[in-house]
Amino acid sequence: QVQLVESGGGLVQAGGSLRLSCAASGRTFSGYTMGWFRQAPGKDREFAAGITWSGTSTAYRDSVSGRFTISRDNAKNTMYLQMNNLKAENTAVYYCAAATRSTIAAIFRDARLYNYWGQGTQVTVSS
Repeated sequence: QVQLVESGGGLVQAGGSLRLSCAASGRTFSGYTMGWFRQAPGKDREFAAGITWSGTSTAYRDSVSGRFTISRDNAKNTMYLQMNNLKAENTAVYYCAAATRSTIAAIFRDARLYNYWGQGTQVTVSS
């Protein structure tokens, strides 16, 4: 079992920054790929960023590449998403997820491959 708890969301003006955190507990944190997904009102959940267990490989959706940075600190059992130059279209509930069923060092963009999810944290960007 893995428990994931996100924090760091809030209201920010366009052009501002936020850093989301995802604290994990219940299982060795360093052994699996993790990701950030987001879901805006009326839209499907979509991949935002992912990171392998070692943190050496990352991936982003095109619209956030260059503005968002995903990282993890395995010693602290925590994953982060630094979001800079935020835009109104980044408004969504952001979820962290863990893919503990896979042992390969790959980043998965498909939400179905993640088997543990946090409760989400709201990010609202005002224009």
